[in-house]
Amino acid sequence: MADSAAAFEKKLAEFDPNALGDAAGGVFGLPFTPAEAQVVVVPVPWEVTVSYRAGTAEGPEAMRTASLQVDLFDPDLPNAWRMGLAMEESDETIAAESQALRPRAEGYIGWLEEGEPEAGQAEHAAVPAHINERGQALLEWLKKKTGALLDAGKGVMVLGGDHSTPLGYLHALAERHEEFGILQIDAHCDLRPAYEGFEFSHASIMYNALKLPQVKKLVQVGIRDYCQQEADYIDQSNGRVALFADRFLQAEMLGGKSWKKECKKIIAQLPAKVYISFDIDGLDPKLCPGTGTPVPGGLEFEQALYLLRMVVRSGRTIIGCDLNEVAPGDTEWNAIVGARLLYHMANWMGVSQGLLQARATEK
Repeated sequence: MADSAAAFEKKLAEFDPNALGDAAGGVFGLPFTPAEAQVVVVPVPWEVTVSYRAGTAEGPEAMRTASLQVDLFDPDLPNAWRMGLAMEESDETIAAESQALRPRAEGYIGWLEEGEPEAGQAEHAAVPAHINERGQALLEWLKKKTGALLDAGKGVMVLGGDHSTPLGYLHALAERHEEFGILQIDAHCDLRPAYEGFEFSHASIMYNALKLPQVKKLVQVGIRDYCQQEADYIDQSNGRVALFADRFLQAEMLGGKSWKKECKKIIAQLPAKVYISFDIDGLDPKLCPGTGTPVPGGLEFEQALYLLRMVVRSGRTIIGCDLNEVAPGDTEWNAIVGARLLYHMANWMGVSQGLLQARATEK
């Protein structure tokens, strides 16, 4: 532990934040290892149940590459890089299993869309049970991994993959916090139970998260697409789910209200401890054209960052966060936007946990 601290301090003294990103370094060209860093990003290259366009499993590595072009200076947090930010290597086993299961899930979804013809019964009927079993295994793997990092005092961020990926992390947090809320930025509610037969579907992440009694509140921002079943779920939640749909937010601002005022309304719904779950399609699709299910409308990049800053400045603690559904597509633009969002989310989470202040105190 002492050796790790000494290595960290040496790297702090020698690192030049103004230099070009070092490809031989870590994420954002930073020199820190996960053992040294205060904030650790866990990539989860998994996208088994995506029902439209694939590619999100490649998102974490694409963002790692794009991060080398990100300037580290943030006028609000000029020394945030000194917390130490590192990204673990992607687990090749997870990536390989996702690649193997994805065609089976895709074939099954196609079979459903064809009306479940008898000819495909033998090939497809057992697919949901097998994929649900592997989804449970992924949950347990991530719960154990993130739990160990949390117990080591790290700020932890999960980087998907599709939006199903952070569920294990939420379970780990639920074992360590009596209660917390979730701030979800997304184009979709993700409140469908076992969508298309898949219990751990990307469209079911918030339905599954709300099975945890520690999750006292779900605040959804930027939603544009949801079904009657999800609307009914929200209406029957007795206020446990608060929906700030994009249409509502835009109507408020078109009527003369400021984004600052809307953010205050959103934040007022959140408890003292907050988990942030960010599906990149919560942004305007011009910022993420490669994402799996783009929807017109959504937040601008600076609107999202403004909300994030206001959460922290309200005195609330971001106990964890995730970023998902970044698919490289045919352009580097998706990863460029995703990498910058990753940097700000990780830094503000760390600051809210006092990790930057803790480093200054240690010095």
